Amino acid sequence: MNPKLRALFEEYEEVHRHPMNRLTHKVAIPLIVFHIVAMLSWIPLGTVAGFELNVAHLAYLAVVAWYFRLNLKLALVMAVLYALCFPLAEIVSWPVVVAIAIGAWAIQLAGHAVWEKRSPAFTRNLLQALVGPLYFVAILLGRLALRRRVAAARTRGVGLRPAPPGLPPRPPVA
Repeated sequence: MNPKLRALFEEYEEVHRHPMNRLTHKVAIPLIVFHIVAMLSWIPLGTVAGFELNVAHLAYLAVVAWYFRLNLKLALVMAVLYALCFPLAEIVSWPVVVAIAIGAWAIQLAGHAVWEKRSPAFTRNLLQALVGPLYFVAILLGRLALRRRVAAARTRGVGLRPAPPGLPPRPPVA
């Protein structure tokens, strides 16, 4: 795994230890990605070769390019998943998109306020806002052996701060 990606995942994992917080993120992150793409698609930039370009298209290209710098296979999956947001954004009305945004952020922030008791990672490093979706896709694809690496690093005390008081210990990794 790319050392930069590993470091980003470890930083992300550090503030996403509580199982309920991780669950809230699995629900909220896809909704947040969708609403951001949808809302950015509301900002037109003009027409290029008959194609109506908007801010979401530029953001998509920038984010996917950054993902490609980190991991080719994950970037390909992310490119497809993010691309699926575009046609969906065209058919979902703006009040529904706004409701999704409010609900998704409430779920996401509740995970940190209620269970994690720590601020989101993106408040310290804005790139973590892009790492969250990549992290959960990596887990879903089974391409992320990070759980084992992070657990081993914790056992050795390498590179990670101890869990904040009151958090349950991580379950053993199989």
